[in-house]
Amino acid sequence: MGGSNGQVSASQTLSRGIRILEILADARGPLSIDDLAARLGVHRSIAYRLVRTLEDHGVVARDASGRVQLGARMAALAAGVAHDLQAEALPELTAVANELGMTCFLAVLDRDECITLASVEPRHAVASVAQRPGARHSILVGAPSKAILSTLPESEWPVEVPPGLRAEIAQAAERGYATSHDEVIPTVQAVSVPLRLRSHRPAAIAVVHVAGPTDPASIAQRLSRSAAAIREALGG
Repeated sequence: MGGSNGQVSASQTLSRGIRILEILADARGPLSIDDLAARLGVHRSIAYRLVRTLEDHGVVARDASGRVQLGARMAALAAGVAHDLQAEALPELTAVANELGMTCFLAVLDRDECITLASVEPRHAVASVAQRPGARHSILVGAPSKAILSTLPESEWPVEVPPGLRAEIAQAAERGYATSHDEVIPTVQAVSVPLRLRSHRPAAIAVVHVAGPTDPASIAQRLSRSAAAIREALGG
């Protein structure tokens, strides 16, 4: 009985530690221990111990005021995920970002979520939208989600999709790109094209920008050229 309880406790601790990393990845800035405790639904002392352990491993760090954010070690760990895909995608993301003056990013499907794997902000834009690697949101919102789902048969969709979204996915499949507005971040628009790769999970590349007059079709055309270059570099 003692061994079983110990396993449950260890699993719960691991789960909470992973959840802290997810919370920090989704946050727009550093969070206090109290913030983390509230979001985890645990006492402050438990959140503090979890943070200390994660801090020992370099995956979180605390600033001078004690607020917590992801640590530098997370960047090294993230770079190892689909390393070949990231390596080939980054030059293309950089070219698109600087050419269009918009943040360009690579997103992948992970269970029922869309996760940013790599992101590049434009060099000379007056203002750009930050899209941090590791950021995640439901597969039911956002242009990259629609682009990804447009490449999959409905039997492989990870969640039930409402009728309105089904229509948008069908439209994305027909024209080759997806758009979104105010779905993930208020006032932000996105255009995305699917990235079809045999040896990787379903993916998409996208740009995000603050609402304003744009031509989604021409943006999608530019993204499609980068998607083709990435596919060619990875052998399809």
